[in-house]
Amino acid sequence: MTISALTKVSEQLCFGGRQIRFTHTSTVLSCDMQFSVFLPPQAEHGKVPALYWLSGLTCTDENFSSKAGAQRIAAELGIALIMPDTSPRGDGVPDDPDGAYDFGLGAGFYVNATAAPYATHYHMYDYIVTELPQLLEQHLPLSDKRAITGHSMGGHGALVIGLRNSERYRSISAFSPICNPVACPWGIKAFSGYLGDDKSQWQQYDASVLLAVAQDPLPLLVDQGTADSFYPEQLRTDNLIAAAKQSAVPAEIRLQAGYDHSYYFIASFIEQHLRFHARYLFD
Repeated sequence: MTISALTKVSEQLCFGGRQIRFTHTSTVLSCDMQFSVFLPPQAEHGKVPALYWLSGLTCTDENFSSKAGAQRIAAELGIALIMPDTSPRGDGVPDDPDGAYDFGLGAGFYVNATAAPYATHYHMYDYIVTELPQLLEQHLPLSDKRAITGHSMGGHGALVIGLRNSERYRSISAFSPICNPVACPWGIKAFSGYLGDDKSQWQQYDASVLLAVAQDPLPLLVDQGTADSFYPEQLRTDNLIAAAKQSAVPAEIRLQAGYDHSYYFIASFIEQHLRFHARYLFD
């Protein structure tokens, strides 16, 4: 794979580290992409491990960087934060035919699309797993120690990518993830559009299906708010809990009383998630 150059768009000093936004030309997505990175102060003196954050529907690379308040703890711990966009973008990239928020632009669902017209651009799975880490580890002071986390659609992506690629990551976490997309309206719409009618393809992108048969998976932490308006119809957290029990996986799946789907929820628990990942990134 050809590694493209990075173009810096902006940079701010933050807790002694650097909050940076980049663009580059993606080979696997066939378009230009943007993403954000927080490099902690320790990156000035050597390579640091990275936590990949996958955002949810309608988000860009900037939602987490500006709302979650993660940089303070990341700077203390010496962990880089990698914040990609949620879909391919640009002229010629197809969107939802009706302009809906839950499919197309801003809603890539972290799959490799196989159905027309999305198969040309919507390969977010390969982008997150392969292309972006190769690019960053070549151009930035990052080690090959990686963890992955995310929110909602991005929580789905983090769970699926971590469960399918245990050799590439040290740990997985998620906030309010779409846990069983083959059985919820968001997932059925997305998978039908991106993957077509072959439901065997759908199952390879379903965390509950994967966790139910998992053997020796990575350390896993999930937080779900009980006041979340999308729980349980869209998120199906109970199905993920059942899958963990079926495979006897010691996953920590926590129901947090009174919390909703917003970034206020994420900000309330992001420190716990960062410290969870630090245990495995520095072992």
